Amino acid sequence: MATKLDRYEQIIIQTLSEYAEMYNKQQDGLEAKLIVDKEGKHYQLLNMGWRKDDYQFYVIFHFDIKNGKIWLQENRTDVLIAKELVERGVDKNDIVLGL
Repeated sequence: MATKLDRYEQIIIQTLSEYAEMYNKQQDGLEAKLIVDKEGKHYQLLNMGWRKDDYQFYVIFHFDIKNGKIWLQENRTDVLIAKELVERGVDKNDIVLGL
Protein backbone atom coordinates (compact mmCIF):
# COMPACT_ATOMS: atom_id res chain seq x y z
CA MET A 1 0.00 0.00 0.00
CA ALA A 2 1.32 3.42 -0.99
CA THR A 3 2.15 5.86 1.76
CA LYS A 4 1.08 9.49 1.74
CA LEU A 5 4.55 10.55 0.60
CA ASP A 6 4.51 7.95 -2.20
CA ARG A 7 1.18 9.42 -3.39
CA TYR A 8 2.62 12.93 -3.19
CA GLU A 9 5.62 11.87 -5.26
CA GLN A 10 3.31 10.33 -7.87
CA ILE A 11 1.21 13.51 -7.99
CA ILE A 12 4.28 15.71 -8.45
CA ILE A 13 5.73 13.51 -11.19
CA GLN A 14 2.40 13.26 -13.03
CA THR A 15 1.84 17.02 -12.81
CA LEU A 16 5.34 17.88 -14.02
CA SER A 17 5.08 15.29 -16.81
CA GLU A 18 1.91 16.94 -18.08
CA TYR A 19 3.55 20.37 -18.02
CA ALA A 20 6.62 18.99 -19.83
CA GLU A 21 4.37 17.59 -22.55
CA MET A 22 2.56 20.92 -22.86
CA TYR A 23 5.80 22.93 -23.05
CA ASN A 24 7.31 20.55 -25.61
CA LYS A 25 4.33 21.05 -27.94
CA GLN A 26 5.17 24.77 -28.19
CA GLN A 27 8.05 24.14 -30.62
CA ASP A 28 9.84 27.33 -29.63
CA GLY A 29 13.32 25.80 -29.80
CA LEU A 30 13.37 24.91 -26.12
CA GLU A 31 12.93 21.47 -24.64
CA ALA A 32 11.29 20.84 -21.28
CA LYS A 33 13.03 18.10 -19.29
CA LEU A 34 11.71 16.39 -16.20
CA ILE A 35 14.39 15.64 -13.61
CA VAL A 36 13.41 13.19 -10.85
CA ASP A 37 15.65 12.26 -7.91
CA LYS A 38 13.53 9.73 -6.02
CA GLU A 39 16.24 8.97 -3.47
CA GLY A 40 16.82 12.62 -2.60
CA LYS A 41 13.14 13.57 -3.13
CA HIS A 42 13.87 16.39 -5.62
CA TYR A 43 11.70 17.06 -8.69
CA GLN A 44 12.35 19.68 -11.36
CA LEU A 45 11.02 20.72 -14.70
CA LEU A 46 13.73 22.48 -16.73
CA ASN A 47 13.55 24.43 -19.96
CA MET A 48 16.66 24.31 -22.10
CA GLY A 49 17.85 24.86 -25.62
CA TRP A 50 18.52 27.52 -28.21
CA ARG A 51 16.17 30.37 -29.00
CA LYS A 52 17.75 32.09 -32.00
CA ASP A 53 21.33 32.88 -30.86
CA ASP A 54 20.58 32.70 -27.15
CA TYR A 55 21.04 29.53 -25.08
CA GLN A 56 18.34 29.16 -22.41
CA PHE A 57 18.55 27.00 -19.30
CA TYR A 58 16.28 27.54 -16.33
CA VAL A 59 14.10 25.79 -13.79
CA ILE A 60 10.37 26.13 -14.42
CA PHE A 61 9.24 24.22 -11.30
CA HIS A 62 11.20 22.72 -8.43
CA PHE A 63 9.70 20.63 -5.63
CA ASP A 64 11.29 18.82 -2.71
CA ILE A 65 9.66 16.44 -0.28
CA LYS A 66 11.12 16.87 3.19
CA ASN A 67 9.85 16.45 6.72
CA GLY A 68 6.62 14.94 5.37
CA LYS A 69 5.73 17.99 3.29
CA ILE A 70 6.04 19.20 -0.29
CA TRP A 71 8.26 22.24 -0.56
CA LEU A 72 7.65 24.42 -3.62
CA GLN A 73 11.13 25.85 -4.19
CA GLU A 74 10.63 27.48 -7.60
CA ASN A 75 7.74 28.48 -9.84
CA ARG A 76 8.70 30.61 -12.84
CA THR A 77 5.16 30.70 -14.19
CA ASP A 78 1.88 32.37 -13.34
CA VAL A 79 0.35 28.92 -12.68
CA LEU A 80 -1.01 28.46 -9.16
CA ILE A 81 0.76 25.12 -8.91
CA ALA A 82 0.19 24.69 -5.16
CA LYS A 83 -3.55 25.03 -5.74
CA GLU A 84 -3.32 22.50 -8.55
CA LEU A 85 -1.56 20.00 -6.26
CA VAL A 86 -4.35 20.41 -3.70
CA GLU A 87 -6.91 19.73 -6.42
CA ARG A 88 -4.99 16.55 -7.27
CA GLY A 89 -5.13 15.26 -3.69
CA VAL A 90 -2.35 16.92 -1.68
CA ASP A 91 -3.38 18.23 1.75
CA LYS A 92 -2.93 22.03 1.65
CA ASN A 93 -1.27 21.86 5.08
CA ASP A 94 1.44 19.67 3.53
CA ILE A 95 2.58 22.34 1.05
CA VAL A 96 5.30 24.78 2.04
CA LEU A 97 6.00 27.78 -0.19
CA GLY A 98 9.78 27.96 -0.05
CA LEU A 99 10.18 30.59 -2.76
